[in-house]
Amino acid sequence: MPYLEILAPSAPETRKRTASRALTDGVVASFGVEPSTVTLYFMPVAPHDYAHEGQLGHDGAGQGTRVFVKVHAYRRTPAQRRALAACFATTGDNVAVYFLDRERDEVAHDGHLASDEAAPPDHTA
Repeated sequence: MPYLEILAPSAPETRKRTASRALTDGVVASFGVEPSTVTLYFMPVAPHDYAHEGQLGHDGAGQGTRVFVKVHAYRRTPAQRRALAACFATTGDNVAVYFLDRERDEVAHDGHLASDEAAPPDHTA
């Protein structure tokens, strides 16, 4: 934890490799966690699986397909969320980042609630 789901048009592996490093570094710097706790899921969205303003697909005009990022993590401060959101700064409004904060009793790893384990010193990892 944290996990990022990135719903976007399919991208070449080299671009995802670059994004993986940059986004992991951004999460580490913004949330103060270790890289080993950060997982990214690239969820490709085909043109026929996307609609905006009632129009299915994307014709290449305008801003293009919007990118949707869901950040699953333990609750962070507004300043920490703001810092991570800045990692997604682009021209226009084609990237939306939603923070889906979780309390430690709402997350389980290896069959145990995170709240049953000793919390890290800052209680946010």
